[in-house]
Amino acid sequence: MSKTVKSEGKDASEQSYSELHRPSSEFESRSDYLDHELQIMKPKIWGLNLPGRDFRFEWEDLVPAIAGTIGITVMYSAVMAAWAAGLTEKWDHVNLGAEFAISVVRVEMLIPALLFCVISSGFINPRANLAGNHGPMIPLIGAIALAGAHPLALAILLGIFGLLLSYFKGGSKLVNLTSSGVAGGLLVFLGFMGSKSQIGSLFTWADSLQAKHALDYSLSYVAFFILLVNVVVYSVLAKFEKRWLAIPLCSITAIIIAFGLGAGLDLQFVTAPGIPNLNPVYWWGSTEEGWQLGLPNMQHFIASLPFAILAVAMWSPDFLGHRIFQELNYPKGTEKVLMDVDDTMTTCSVRQMVGTALGGGNITSSWGTYMIPAAIAKRPIPGGAILLGLLCIIVAVAGYPMDVTVWRPVMSIALLVGVFLPLLEAGLQMVKDTASSQSAGICIFAAFVSNPVLAWALTMLLDNNGLIGDKERPKTLSFADRVVIPGLAFSICLAAMLAVGMIKGIPALL
Repeated sequence: MSKTVKSEGKDASEQSYSELHRPSSEFESRSDYLDHELQIMKPKIWGLNLPGRDFRFEWEDLVPAIAGTIGITVMYSAVMAAWAAGLTEKWDHVNLGAEFAISVVRVEMLIPALLFCVISSGFINPRANLAGNHGPMIPLIGAIALAGAHPLALAILLGIFGLLLSYFKGGSKLVNLTSSGVAGGLLVFLGFMGSKSQIGSLFTWADSLQAKHALDYSLSYVAFFILLVNVVVYSVLAKFEKRWLAIPLCSITAIIIAFGLGAGLDLQFVTAPGIPNLNPVYWWGSTEEGWQLGLPNMQHFIASLPFAILAVAMWSPDFLGHRIFQELNYPKGTEKVLMDVDDTMTTCSVRQMVGTALGGGNITSSWGTYMIPAAIAKRPIPGGAILLGLLCIIVAVAGYPMDVTVWRPVMSIALLVGVFLPLLEAGLQMVKDTASSQSAGICIFAAFVSNPVLAWALTMLLDNNGLIGDKERPKTLSFADRVVIPGLAFSICLAAMLAVGMIKGIPALL
């Protein structure tokens, strides 16, 4: 326990963070010190927060910063590869290749990192989580392109809808109306499906090495040993409560094993140091350069509309999962440093429009590969956000580190131990009784039948009306909380999915 010291004439509620701060040597353990730091922080919302006065940098901040850098490089690369393939197929005059995709990833990692990691979440509003990537939308990008959507039109619509939802506090309202059972089921499903996908991708990569490099022998076993050793490493870290080290340590382990078993020949350094073209006119002002699409017209906005609605509708469950990680790992009395859902929506909305206007193509959401490791490491948002922004800029300029982060062993292991396994664990922790297990089970079942967003909306509606889960819960809710808001959420999600063809067996209505 810490030695309690008060400034003369003031109680703790009146003292500033700098007055309440105590050196780590006064605490029995590092964990106690980190808990105390979270409890004494009083960040300014949309004001100036300064290191030393309002927060501190700790070496634990490096963990979410490194994890977030690996995760976002992987995600951005996947997004731009999907856009390039889809738009090249859709438009006859468009030919977007790997060099284009890397250039746009670099655009996304430079200016937005400075504005929305370092400045916004670091200094201006430390309760707004960083604006990262909307992972669940990546599989849809091909369909978005083929539907005739325009990346800039999609970004403008998504930003406008997000700002409206944030202004009316809709995001936090939906989070508060989601019970622990529904939230737990959602996290379990996302964790399980994500883990399954990354394990499958790792084995597919290992299987492909023989033909890809004309080898006389198979390297299929490489994936097995990478996973086996990292299961042990992750288990040891969990036992000693050091899971926040999982992404860097397990990624390094994966590299060592891959090289040791002969798979290192697949890692190639092709991204030379440099800075991409940061002039928006290059990207959007001509059909001869950049995206080769020109500026969007009304037809592009119409084609982008249902996808923008769907993306914003998917924000609430995404944000919910990240805030839950803080609540599960932070001690009591840390409400002032918990991620604010509505402020995060504001940041994501503005970042979406600004980043894409500069030439980017990301579809943004709350930054999970940063928040989840940060919550596990018991660190607030600002210190790691600043370090993450700086790391993104360094990686984007250096070039070659991008090749390492998108190499399959690093990519899959980082996502497994940094995102999907923690999601699975958090979901299981939230299912604490029979009522919540029923809600969780039906949420998981509905997600398998349709998708996690529609499952969240449906089970929230059923749960809030006592049809599943806690039968006493509806008595504490108003009619709007039981019927109107959940009903609207379900209707909007269903309409958007029907419009873009996300319901199995039903063709797209638009």
